[in-house]
Amino acid sequence: MSALAADTTRFLEHLKVGRHYSPGTLRNYAHALETLTRFADGLALAAWSDLRGEQLQTLVANEHRRGLEPPSLRAMLSAYRSFFRFLAREGKIQNNPAAGVRSPKVRRKLPEVLDVDEAAALVEVTANDPLALRDRAMLELLYSSGVRVSELCGVRWRDLDVEQGLLRVTGKGRKTRIVPVGRMALEALATLRNAQPAGDDEPVLRGRGDQPLTPGAVRAAIKRRARSQGVWRRVYPHLMRHSCASHLLESSGNLRAVQELLGHADIGTTQIYTHLDFQHLAKVYDAAHPRAKRK
Repeated sequence: MSALAADTTRFLEHLKVGRHYSPGTLRNYAHALETLTRFADGLALAAWSDLRGEQLQTLVANEHRRGLEPPSLRAMLSAYRSFFRFLAREGKIQNNPAAGVRSPKVRRKLPEVLDVDEAAALVEVTANDPLALRDRAMLELLYSSGVRVSELCGVRWRDLDVEQGLLRVTGKGRKTRIVPVGRMALEALATLRNAQPAGDDEPVLRGRGDQPLTPGAVRAAIKRRARSQGVWRRVYPHLMRHSCASHLLESSGNLRAVQELLGHADIGTTQIYTHLDFQHLAKVYDAAHPRAKRK
């Protein structure tokens, strides 16, 4: 293994053990660093300290011409900045060559959301068998609390405070937060536990062999339920999260509360939902104001 590759291997181990990055994120970082290492080998660099910002900008341009989209290029550069910060802490480099490198601008896409009626139609599963009981609780919890699918799959009964209507979830980087659980979700969860008694340490949502549901199983169950509930759209776990955030913001206008609910470190990430809120306002205006333009 070359000295350059050894540095990337040590960095990935740091992310896995020290930062508790998810397997998916680690794969993305590993792929980005493989690209970087091949590029550095092509330049015959002896050490990472020999890499210059202009050379890294050339790599980004090459990847862009190869067809890599701006969001992927931004993620790649983010991985490189983290890697070079790691090397700087180790004393292997003096300057971060990725610091001034720019990627093409990303057109920010507004997330899709269900409207309130679609969300209600989706979650109101008739709980007449064990699978329907589980899916009703799963959908109610996703829409009520805006949790990520990975957080949902990790929830155990001990994490639920029924009296307070609160749930402790573990998110990215193993950070925990407390989210509220609505009345309908609490009722669905109570019905599920009464029908399928479980200990406090057992998962709330179980699949085959009473093992915790996997993210893939959750996606498949939501897709199946959307069809049976008459919601003829592509429905997936993160759509439920977007819908929860958007509907809460429309009703309350409290961006900070939505940030806390979703567990966003930066409120700028949450601000995209203000655009959704304006979009909703514009539709109401166009439909109702006598001086509005009609399509």
